[in-house]
Amino acid sequence: MVKIPNLKFTGLGHWNLEFLTKGYTFMKNMNSQKNSDLLITYYKSPIGTIEICETEENIISVLFLDSNDKQYSQISPLLEKCMHQLDEYFYHKRQHFDLPLMPQGTSFQKTVWEKLKEIPYGTTSSYFEIAKRIRNPKAVRAIGGANGKNPIAIIIPCHRVIGANGKLVGYGGGLWRKEWLLKHEQSILA
Repeated sequence: MVKIPNLKFTGLGHWNLEFLTKGYTFMKNMNSQKNSDLLITYYKSPIGTIEICETEENIISVLFLDSNDKQYSQISPLLEKCMHQLDEYFYHKRQHFDLPLMPQGTSFQKTVWEKLKEIPYGTTSSYFEIAKRIRNPKAVRAIGGANGKNPIAIIIPCHRVIGANGKLVGYGGGLWRKEWLLKHEQSILA
């Protein structure tokens, strides 16, 4: 059952949300999980539509979509807060996010994602540097794999990870978005 309320326009674009009922199995770049209540909103950013999912009062995913045809919405306080913080980020008014996160992944992936949150706004780090931070310098490929499975784009800043040679490598949202996000962050620091 999907409830379809009135559209709400604010910030950079339409905020579109679908409420999915109990027992929905969520499978999107993460482990399958039964959720009691799953809320999904669609945020229109300057670089495309972003799907934001919440369950149990935690953000569980922030993913770029190739399609932008989502239009109906319901807003929870947490999803409203997340979209507001994304607005602030895109308008250069926020460098750190203050949201309850619950990304789904292995313990290794979660360790890597925690280290990604330590990369300062407007800077980059290599996969090797992340491997050294988790005290496992031989895990460079595994770091790349965990980075690629990050379900919470922008907020867990996997876009700030580059190759050891300084080149942009891999990004689930597309390299053009990674380049845009890095330039966006660096432009405020210039």
